[in-house]
Amino acid sequence: MTEESVLRETQAAYDAVASLYAELFGDFLDAKPLERGFLAAFAELVRGPVADVGCGPGHLTAHLRSLGLDVYGVDLSGAMIGLARQAHPDLRFDEGSMTALDLADGVLGGILAFYSVIHTPPPHVPAVFAEFRRVLAPEGLVLLGFFAGDDPVPREFDHKVTPAYRWSPDRLAELSRDNGLVEVARLVREPDEGERFRQAMLLLRKTVDLDG
Repeated sequence: MTEESVLRETQAAYDAVASLYAELFGDFLDAKPLERGFLAAFAELVRGPVADVGCGPGHLTAHLRSLGLDVYGVDLSGAMIGLARQAHPDLRFDEGSMTALDLADGVLGGILAFYSVIHTPPPHVPAVFAEFRRVLAPEGLVLLGFFAGDDPVPREFDHKVTPAYRWSPDRLAELSRDNGLVEVARLVREPDEGERFRQAMLLLRKTVDLDG
């Protein structure tokens, strides 16, 4: 499957469920103290503007703004972007792909990719990391959220919107390191009620060079 076909399928899938997604997950952070803690640490450490890639209806973009960040959201789904602009008219939201961000090199202090890479087939993930690295300033940060698995090889599963992948945190950290983003910290927690899998977050920092 080509990168373009994956993007089209993901866009169509989220366009179809945008309103329901916003209704179900708009306040999910209220019951997630560990995720709030990691987001707060990211906000304290980051220096410079932040892109929330795969921002959906904008709830995390707004949360990061409440933590004092200069942040904007970008998403493949035009329906999601429409809902985000309606809910948060004071924030910027753009349609776009995390594999081709409309940004100059080295302009971001941070990237939030909260369950944004889960639909990317594993062979295409290095290109995502390369794009993140391109737009980050030296020492810029990435905060990844994803479904955690035990297997060293990422496993596809039947996501409620469109097929997705579970990653071993070790394997994803290794892959990010190979692409110039080194691990700073991680969170792995057991599933809450209603969740099927363990949840994970990786905080990554752009290295000065790929050998750094």
